[in-house]
Amino acid sequence: MRIICVAGARPNFVKIAPLVREMRQMAGLEPLLVHTGQHYDEGLSGQLFRDLEIPAPDFNLEVGSASHAVQTAEVMRRLEPVLISTRPDLVLVVGDVNSTVAAALTAVKLGIRVAHVEAGLRSFDRTMPEEINRVVTDAIADLLFVTEESGRDNLLREGIAADKIHFVGNVMIDALLAFRPHWQSSPVFDRLGLHGNESYAVLTLHRPSNVDEPAKLTKLLDALQDVARHIPIIFPVHPRVRARLGMQQEPTREVEALSAGKGIAYLDPLGYLDFIALMSRARLVLTDSGGIQEETTILGVPCLTLRENTERPATVTWGTNRVIGTDPSRIVHEALEVLKHPLRPSTPPPLWDGQVARRIVKVLAEFGSRG
Repeated sequence: MRIICVAGARPNFVKIAPLVREMRQMAGLEPLLVHTGQHYDEGLSGQLFRDLEIPAPDFNLEVGSASHAVQTAEVMRRLEPVLISTRPDLVLVVGDVNSTVAAALTAVKLGIRVAHVEAGLRSFDRTMPEEINRVVTDAIADLLFVTEESGRDNLLREGIAADKIHFVGNVMIDALLAFRPHWQSSPVFDRLGLHGNESYAVLTLHRPSNVDEPAKLTKLLDALQDVARHIPIIFPVHPRVRARLGMQQEPTREVEALSAGKGIAYLDPLGYLDFIALMSRARLVLTDSGGIQEETTILGVPCLTLRENTERPATVTWGTNRVIGTDPSRIVHEALEVLKHPLRPSTPPPLWDGQVARRIVKVLAEFGSRG
């Protein structure tokens, strides 16, 4: 059974790594990896492949950055001849980025079956491009692998047949647990001069709704600067945010902020292992990322989500996540409150146990044997 595995953005690679590894160990499965090139920055792509020991992709579409329409169209245009030449039995897509929906559409129009890993998540906010990608991909997929119980409920409510849905857990956690010894020994603390029990917070921002409008981004950073008067904030800067901030050269303010014990330390993007290591010892993480909500849940680190909603409610129910929106005064209040009274996890969400890839691949093998 030949399976084309498509990934294009940083969180996709974290999910695809355990899946490709597990497929290669299963007799009768032949995985081929397609990198769409949606994320091509060294910090967002190249370093991640090395950190997670992902094999070199069999195909790299090199689509690069573009508008949603152009990027989606380019993935479809460049993927179609790959699918025609390789004649796969199944195309597996992960997550909710443009590469996900583009690959699913291309496959289904060629009569190739589609599996979607991380299906059923819903923010119920149609202004989010990712929400559109999720809904469309789920509607045309043949196999839908669900990370949390809300996903199954959402799919059933949308009329997806129950026999297509498989509640397997969160494959992103497989990578986090499998590489624990590697990120626990990361040298990032020495590089940043964090040798003892220094307190710090970690920040990530990348969603267009937060960073594309200069006035909103400025208000967010002003609020975070208020928080940083109480605890230094480590901010690995996403390329799209770097452009908005007019950072033409490498950030240079990290040493000053960390040595002074306050302020925002602007860093270049970090590799997966370094970033997980930093989060694991943080007193607080502030983010607009979906995957980080999940990782902090397993790490037991308090997380404040700078959005009005989340498609991952399990991180609130079971984990350490709180969705607080983007009002500057609330951000400051919630951050200071969490520093005084940290959020504590209960138990991990069901099936977030490091065995998810094994469950998915078993279903794929059974699906293939049925023809």
